[in-house]
Order: sequence, then C-alpha cells, then structure tokens
Amino acid sequence: MDQLKPHTSLLDLIGNTPMVALEKVVSGFAGRYYAKVECFNPGHSSKDRIAAFIIDQAERQGLLKPGDTIVETTSGNTGFSLAMVSALKGYKCILAVSSKSSPDKIDMLKAMGAEVHVCPANVAADDPRSYYEVAKRLHQETPGSIYINQYFNALNTKAHYHSTGPEIWEQTKGKITHLVACSGTGGTISGTAQYLKEQNPDIQILGVDAYGSVLQKYHETGELDKDEIYPYRIEGLGKNLIPSATDFKVIDRFVKVSDGDSALAARFLSQSEGLFLGYTSGAALQGLIQLHEEGAFDQDSVVVVIFPDHGSRYMSKIYNDQWMIDQGFMDHKAKTAVPVTYVQ
Repeated sequence: MDQLKPHTSLLDLIGNTPMVALEKVVSGFAGRYYAKVECFNPGHSSKDRIAAFIIDQAERQGLLKPGDTIVETTSGNTGFSLAMVSALKGYKCILAVSSKSSPDKIDMLKAMGAEVHVCPANVAADDPRSYYEVAKRLHQETPGSIYINQYFNALNTKAHYHSTGPEIWEQTKGKITHLVACSGTGGTISGTAQYLKEQNPDIQILGVDAYGSVLQKYHETGELDKDEIYPYRIEGLGKNLIPSATDFKVIDRFVKVSDGDSALAARFLSQSEGLFLGYTSGAALQGLIQLHEEGAFDQDSVVVVIFPDHGSRYMSKIYNDQWMIDQGFMDHKAKTAVPVTYVQ
C-alpha cells in the first residue's frame, strides 16, 4: 500500500491539460496549429480553473466555511465546476442558468446536487428575470452565501494568468505567435493573454465573438451598441453587457462567428480529429478558419486555439440531427452524422 500514489482529491487534476497538434481541420493552412484541450479537466471544461481558484481565495480570506452556499450566474460550464468543487468541499450550490443552456447541461448541474433556476435568455441584462439579476437576488436572500460573479470578478482572469498562460508558454517552449480563444466572461482569453504578452508582447491575441454579441464592436469603438444585440444559440460565447473580467487592452482583434458555422465546425472536429468537443469549441475552430481565410497566419505562425469544453453537454443540440435540421444548420441530404442501423 505504501507504494500507491493516488491523488488525494479530484481538485489535483485541474490544469496541466494537454496540447494536441491539429492536422485535418487545418489541412493546407500555412503554419503550425495546436489545440489546448480543456475537457481533460475533471469537470470537462476550462471553468474548473476559475471555480477552484476563486473558492480557494474565498476560503483564504475567511469568506467561506463548511455548510455555506455558493451562488452563481452560468451558461452551464462554470456552474458544473462550482457544483463539483462544492460537493467536494461541503458547500451548497445555487445556480441561475440561462434557458439557452442545453438540457444536458441543466441535468448535469442537478446531478451534481446544485439547485438550479432557469432564467429566460433573451431579456436585457438588467431585467429582474435575467440570470444576472436572479443570481444577485438569490445571494441576497440566502444567509451565509457568496456570489461568484464571474463576469465582474478579477479572480476569473487571475486564475488563467496563473495557470493557462504559463502552461501554454511552457508547452510551446515560448514559440507561440498567435492565441485564438473565445470570449464570454473574458477570463480565459484575458488572463492567458496577460501572461503571454508579458513573455512576448508580439504574440497576437485573437478573440472569437458571436453575432448577436456586443464584444467585438466595444473592443473597436469603446461603446456598447445595443443594436448589436439579438438572440443567438451558441452557449458561453459573447455577451449583451461588458464584463469587467475582460481585459480588452491585451486582445488585438476579434472575429465574429455564426451559430450554424460553429455547430458544423464542432462536428467537423469530432469526425476528423476525433475531438468530441462543445459548441464553444466549434466556435473557436470556426474563428480560426475565418482568420486563416483573412490571411492572419503565415508559414512561421505557431497558433494555439483553446477548446474549452466537452461534447457530452450538447447531445440534445449540435450532436442531434433533428435539432440541427430544425435550426436550419443542415438538411436531410447533408447530414454529417453517421447513420445508425437497428437490427431486429
């Protein structure tokens, strides 16, 4: 028994995720391309990093004690990570979730013991029914609770500055020239970029935004244009407000991607590279493809794209043929899924 060396906690497995060379999805592209595959975290997404980091900091400051409650606004992945850490550490977990989140995500949150409040997605951020405002209300109504508030929590960014950034720098041996990453709360892209820019200011940080989101225009003009806001389907990408966790100064430019292209890109990843990843990962790949088409890379480029989550959370959406057809993303003749034969 003395020779056994098990991990003492699931939390030990957070971070140090692998980097994988991309081949088929970038066939014919100039440069070298690598994926930082965040679904290898125990909670299957990059959000494990911020959940563990923010809760650890709250404990160090005496803001949390066993039996207390963690409240958060989430599109699903942060909620799952918080529910996982809460279960391990003995906290209650209450989550306000956007109705845009897949049923798979909501079921997973409940399976982890979280109390889930599903809020309408297509309302203004300051609407009392929005998941931002519902989370604030639940925090105020719950004694002994803390509100993670990932969109406006500097620790969200710091978590990636201290982990994702150094890992990518080490894994590429400092040769990275471009980082491609989606931006929602902005913590992943900002914290990673802050670290990488400190090592080499010439590294280009390329953000991926969604059509229907305000982030790209805000980055370009410094103004929140409400005319940019309209409903879209991608989860965990883009925003109808400006998160303070996003450091726009370290992001060089944004590219916008569509719902349909991102969904098909995720399917392309699974069937070409064997990477079964989430909707936002498909958006990240679609952003990379569009940047390539715009001539953003050359033969000397070393490009890292962050794939933030796992495909299991989207079985009822992008990996469901009928959902894809209903959204107009593919027709019956153009299915990318392999047909199933049932033997009687």
